[in-house]
Amino acid sequence: MGRSWVTQWRVEFLGREWNFVDISSVVVVLGLHCLTLLAPFHFNWDAFWVAVALYFATGVSVNLSYHRQLSHRSFKLPKWLEYFFAYCAVLSFQRSPLEWVSIHRSHHQFTDTPKDPHSPVRGLWYSHIGWVFDYRSRFGSYEAGMKNVGDLIRDPFYRFLQHTYPLHAISFGALLYAVGGLPFLVWGLGVRSVVFLHATFGINSICHTWGQVVWDTGDLSRNNWLIGLMAHGEGWHNNHHAFEQSARHGLEWWQIDVTWYVIRFLEVVGLATDVKRPTETQKKRKALSNNYKISEEKLETKVINNGKL
Repeated sequence: MGRSWVTQWRVEFLGREWNFVDISSVVVVLGLHCLTLLAPFHFNWDAFWVAVALYFATGVSVNLSYHRQLSHRSFKLPKWLEYFFAYCAVLSFQRSPLEWVSIHRSHHQFTDTPKDPHSPVRGLWYSHIGWVFDYRSRFGSYEAGMKNVGDLIRDPFYRFLQHTYPLHAISFGALLYAVGGLPFLVWGLGVRSVVFLHATFGINSICHTWGQVVWDTGDLSRNNWLIGLMAHGEGWHNNHHAFEQSARHGLEWWQIDVTWYVIRFLEVVGLATDVKRPTETQKKRKALSNNYKISEEKLETKVINNGKL
């Protein structure tokens, strides 16, 4: 793939080996947080609304493209529209489509076991953000990490984004600065990216620790309304683990799922096709019995036993 050298180069630091990707991740995440600290000193309403608009546009694109379409094939889009959402998602600082999808597919394959790239069974800090700075723990090696995204590697557009994705987000920051100066850069890039990064990280940590269990999934996934709001519907995580291929995560009318509303609109106008939803039979099969209340101890024991901790 041409990028393996950045993961092969390693240096010992605080008891573990770091490579170029790990160090770059620290620099980017720390840089975005430092930029966000300037927000109170560079506030104006234009910058604030730009941040809100981009929070919606890039955040929904990550969910719609990286997650529900590319990771789970929950629906189909025309290629031009598929690529448009994938490109918007690249501007979120959440890595390329290939890496994001690879990590997420591994998460579902090894949910809440030692092989899960980001599970609270390895500690809350690790599941929230620590995993971002540990490439070897996520992939082992670059080539091994790409084995579960063979369907995407064959696409030249996704290979292009894999090799160039940092440049797009950085260039977009330069564009924001050119249009609106430091306020647009601080709010439109810094604040917007940091808030959504932690909303996404919260799916891995908070939604596997606190919330409501509705479906028997055999893992620690939870529905959390706060992350549901912050992450445009991704916080209905127990729903998602119960029905991984469903394009809709907020299965009840009151479970706000902004990403689903966009997908549903695209379906109504004929752009989204083969949109998957759970059937009533599937729901009955996964539903917890009214006479059965799953306890934290039983659930954690089941997960630990499955993972042979």
